[in-house]
Amino acid sequence: MFKVLIIDDDPILRTVLKRTLQNQGYDVTVTSNGEEGIAIAQQERPALIICDWMMSQLDGLEVCRRIKAEPELATTFFILLTAKGAAPGEEEDRVRGLDAGADEFISKPIEMNELKARVRAGLRIYRLNQDLQNQKQALEVLNQDLQTQKQILEAELVEAADYVRSLLPSPLVGAVSTEALFLPSVQLGGDCFDYYWIDDENLAIYLLDVSGHGVGSALLSVSILNVLRSQSLPKTDFCQPSEVLRALNQAFQMSNHSDKYFTIWYGVYNHSKRQLVYANAGHPPAVLLSSTSATNIQVIQLDSLDLPIGFLPDVDFDQSAIEIEGNSTLYIFSDGAYEISQSDDNIWGLNAFIDVLLSTKTNTYQLKQVLTEIMSINAKASLDDDLSLLKVNF
Repeated sequence: MFKVLIIDDDPILRTVLKRTLQNQGYDVTVTSNGEEGIAIAQQERPALIICDWMMSQLDGLEVCRRIKAEPELATTFFILLTAKGAAPGEEEDRVRGLDAGADEFISKPIEMNELKARVRAGLRIYRLNQDLQNQKQALEVLNQDLQTQKQILEAELVEAADYVRSLLPSPLVGAVSTEALFLPSVQLGGDCFDYYWIDDENLAIYLLDVSGHGVGSALLSVSILNVLRSQSLPKTDFCQPSEVLRALNQAFQMSNHSDKYFTIWYGVYNHSKRQLVYANAGHPPAVLLSSTSATNIQVIQLDSLDLPIGFLPDVDFDQSAIEIEGNSTLYIFSDGAYEISQSDDNIWGLNAFIDVLLSTKTNTYQLKQVLTEIMSINAKASLDDDLSLLKVNF
C-alpha cells in the first residue's frame, strides 16, 4: 500500500482529499503546516506528497525544496496544489515550482477525477524510480561481489606463482654453474624449468612452457616437472632427450589435458665428454655463446622443427649433439623473454634479445641486468607473458 502525505492548511480540503484517496486504497496521512509535514515525511517516507502552495509560515515551494533536498525523499513524487499557472502571466511561477523540485501541479478548484489520475501517474513514476534504485543497489552489491572474487582470484594466482617458484631448483656451482630468472606475468602462465645430475657424468637441463594462462597451466607445468624430476616415465633413458620427449608426448596428449599442450627444450650435458645432447619440441632455440676472446664470440642456436608436446601421438623427436668449448654459456628461455611489445607496437624479437645476451657475455652482466634491459623496452607496466631465463656456464 502506497503512503500519501497531504499538507494543506484548509481543513475542509484536507478532509475531502483524505477520504478520496483512502477510497482509492492509499495509506493517507494529513497535516496542516509545512514544518510538521517535513517532519512526517522524514519519518514515514511517503511515496507521494500533495502540498498546497499558499500556506502561512512555510509555503509549499519551500516545503518542496526542503523535501527534495533529503536524499531519502528525493524520489518522492511531489504535487503542488495551486491556483497559479492558469493565467499566462503566471507561467514563471510554474517554472519556480519545477526548479524547486515539484513533479506535478493541480490547480484549484480541484477536479477529483483529475486528482486521482495524476496520483496514479505519480505513483507509477515513483515505483519506476524505486525499481531503478533497487537495480542500482543490486548492481553495486554485484560489483562488490565481483571485486571480492577478483581479489580472491588474484591472491590465488600469486599463491600459485609462489608455489611454482618454490619448486624451482637452487643454483648450481662448480664446473657447471647456473643462474635463473623467473618472472610471472600478471596472469600466471605455465613456465617451469629444472636441472639436476642424472648421475656423476650427466646433467639434465630443461625449460618448458605450457599453453595458456592461469592456475590450470601452472598446475600442468608442475605435473610435468614432477614426472621429470622423479624420472617416472616408463622405459625411458633420461640421458637421451629424444626418448624423453617421445615419452612426454605419449603421457601428455592435449586431448587428455584440457586441450593444453606445451613446448620444451631438453638437454643432457656429459661432463667428461664435454658434449651436450639436446632435443626441442616447438620451443624457442637455446642460444650457446662460445668465446675464444672478448671480441670473438660464436653464436649457435640450438633449434629443431619438431612439434610441441601433445599435438599428435607417436611422434619421433630428433636429437642433436654439440661439443661444448671452455668458457661457453648456454641460455634457455621462454618466448616471453623476447616477444615484448614496444612503444611503437612492434614486437622486439629474438635477434634483438640475442644481441642483449651478447652484451652480457662481453660485460659479464647478471640476469637481473638482462631483465632491466627487457623492462626498459617493454611498453607496459607488466609483461604479457611469463618470462623464464636460464643461464648455464660451462
